[in-house]
Amino acid sequence: MVNEVDIPTFAAFRADGATVVDVREPDEYLTGHVPGARLIPLGELTRRAAEVPRHRRVYVICATGNRSLQAARWSASAGYDAVSVAGGTKAWADSGQPLVVGEREDAA
Repeated sequence: MVNEVDIPTFAAFRADGATVVDVREPDEYLTGHVPGARLIPLGELTRRAAEVPRHRRVYVICATGNRSLQAARWSASAGYDAVSVAGGTKAWADSGQPLVVGEREDAA
């Protein structure tokens, strides 16, 4: 069973420096994402798994929570401590939380 957290719980962990992985597509990410979220689209997750830390919990987010559940399930089966954010970026924005628009947090 994959864990899922609500927006207030996620916001508290994020404020404490939690690792956040956004599994949406790049165009979705650029329209608005959680500050500090690293973009790894769902279709690239298995290939880019080494970019996800194994030593700490990872919060996975997408648009509404469906892709993040898939990503968290796969991540958990691969030995990661992954949690899906219920409601995704839409719920995050709807709750009045900040969004970053138009830039890649993980760009070098």
